[in-house]
Amino acid sequence: MDLATIIGLVLAWGAFFGSIVMEGGELKAMINPSAAVLVFGGTLGASMISFPLSAILGLPGVVKNAFLGKHEDVGKIIKMLVGFAEKARREGLLALEDEAHAIEDPFLKKGIQLAIDGTDPELVREIMETDIAFLGSRHHEGANLFATMGGFAPTLGVIGTVAGLVHMLANLSDPGSMGPSIAAAFIATLYGVSSANLIFLPLSNKLKAASHEEVLVREVITEGILAIQAGDNPRIVEEKLKAFLSPKIRRAIEAEAALAA
Repeated sequence: MDLATIIGLVLAWGAFFGSIVMEGGELKAMINPSAAVLVFGGTLGASMISFPLSAILGLPGVVKNAFLGKHEDVGKIIKMLVGFAEKARREGLLALEDEAHAIEDPFLKKGIQLAIDGTDPELVREIMETDIAFLGSRHHEGANLFATMGGFAPTLGVIGTVAGLVHMLANLSDPGSMGPSIAAAFIATLYGVSSANLIFLPLSNKLKAASHEEVLVREVITEGILAIQAGDNPRIVEEKLKAFLSPKIRRAIEAEAALAA
């Protein structure tokens, strides 16, 4: 579970509701079912117009990825690939057959199996890069869906506010009701702006970051497998793969290796 997502949502909404209470407002005054129907129903409807039905039906899975997406340990993967390089250099690529059966990551398993089968390196690269490209495309669609919802929600909130004000102006016979009517009209804008900035857009950014991280891991795996297939020295394989990492992560991996030694 991604604790940053959970903590961030709790903190953001806690600050929102806390500020209302601190100002002496009542939380029940923030409840307006008709505004919620317009903003959230309208946002979903507009998104369905913008995206294929398959993307909308996949929305629960996208939300699940945002909350439960696992983070790959790049250092662990590099260490595993270097170990494969050492074994392949000593005993040959076929010696990795048993290792391939024990690998849980489907992408890594496929790459190792392609190398063991003697597939041409250029074809291995092409297959794995195609896989990475389509992974990025699928992730982009999910992130883009939330970004689009974050764009529609405030606009629909404004539409709700305008509709509420029109209704109020059409019934000016009771001046005493103008204050509550105006307040109720602006609830729609509040719903739209708050949901966009505290739910939809943050989740979109979270999914983009997770996609970037997964693509990076797969690029590391691809280069590692190609280096193993080429028979590179394990030390060279390690240096090639660490080049993908930031200096901070690189230093952490080196420190861990020094402690292990």
